[in-house]
Amino acid sequence: MAQDTARQKPSAPATPARALLPSILPALVVGVLVSLLFVLVSGVAEQLEHVLWKNLPDALGIGRYSVLWMMVMLVATGIAVGLVVWKVPGHAGPDPATTGLDAPVPPPVVLPGLVLATMLMLAGGPSLGPENPLIAVNVGVAYWLGSKLLPRAPGQVWPVLAEAGTIGALFGTPVAAALLLSEAMAGRKTDRPLWDSVFAPLVAAAAGSMTVTLLDHPSFDLDLPAFGTPGWDDLLASLVIASAGALLAMCAVRAFPYVHAAFARLRHPMLMLPAGGVVLGLLAAVGGHLTLFKGLDEVGELARDPDGWTAGEFATMTVVKLAALLVAASCGFRGGRIFPAVFVGVALGLTAHALVPAVHPAVGVATGVLGVLLAITRQGWVSLFVAAVLVASPSIIALLCIASLPAWLLVTGRPQMQLRENGSAVR
Repeated sequence: MAQDTARQKPSAPATPARALLPSILPALVVGVLVSLLFVLVSGVAEQLEHVLWKNLPDALGIGRYSVLWMMVMLVATGIAVGLVVWKVPGHAGPDPATTGLDAPVPPPVVLPGLVLATMLMLAGGPSLGPENPLIAVNVGVAYWLGSKLLPRAPGQVWPVLAEAGTIGALFGTPVAAALLLSEAMAGRKTDRPLWDSVFAPLVAAAAGSMTVTLLDHPSFDLDLPAFGTPGWDDLLASLVIASAGALLAMCAVRAFPYVHAAFARLRHPMLMLPAGGVVLGLLAAVGGHLTLFKGLDEVGELARDPDGWTAGEFATMTVVKLAALLVAASCGFRGGRIFPAVFVGVALGLTAHALVPAVHPAVGVATGVLGVLLAITRQGWVSLFVAAVLVASPSIIALLCIASLPAWLLVTGRPQMQLRENGSAVR
């Protein structure tokens, strides 16, 4: 019977090499281009952040991360981004609460405002990352240039190449793009083998990651204490922490439509975004300056001294950062949710380590990030990948795979942290 079924459903024929070869050059060009745009936007934002959070308060004689300055900067960032959304043509794109990583092609008029709003957000301190708007910008640029330079190429190829190249640049490796692509294609009907379908996007992702690696030398390894052979106590800790992370993040996911609706009642970006800045400033006053920004540099600071804060301080940062992510994503700031979610997971894992010192910091961090990302992104492979690279220990992968199972049961089929245009949650 199995043999009959195999005869009825033959495997898809492989694409000849001569059909794949012409895609290499466009994919390389797109990968390099989108990575250079990423480096440019990130570099400008970092320079502006240095001016706003170091040079300016020093010149005024105000503490860089005093409560007053954090409140001033977050409200000012809300005003600045609100002006961009209100006045700049294209209004910096659609409501960011309705967008995910797989961005539709934006019209060219949207791109300048979206870039400006993203740089202001990254420099000003709201708890969002660059991934969603940068993917949208790169998709728009690649589609516009590709359609002009190679009009005979299928239009749908440019967004896929741009998205893959941007993800490769963001994470410094094409593996993340490969995992996202394979997960996205799992639900699609195709008559091509998987590796034929992802060949050109992987070229773009490799070009993007190598360009950023050569220019910026990114690293996600937190250099935590080495983790040896896992034991039964590590298995128990991983199951509990990953599930706790998923449940905690699902609280924010559940609240997302209601918080978004509350800000939407203000009806104008010059009210919504400054109001969001006020709330973010109050949260920063509670959680401290480490709960500001996208969270990647701040995660490194936490990891350098896993025993440097009490369990209560770690728990406060966990809850405050998650609340800041929720508010920033709801009030209209342009940004992604992966990087601040990583901070939430790291802080949760270190909370577990502080409460129960027998919990290895690497186990706590990796499984905390896994659970939080599963709830926030609903991307299983990427959640596993990010959790694994933060610790860079092969022996922890088995724990992560096992811990992902109960965490996934807690989040699958439930609302996602993305809204439809009518304000209801995507499932």
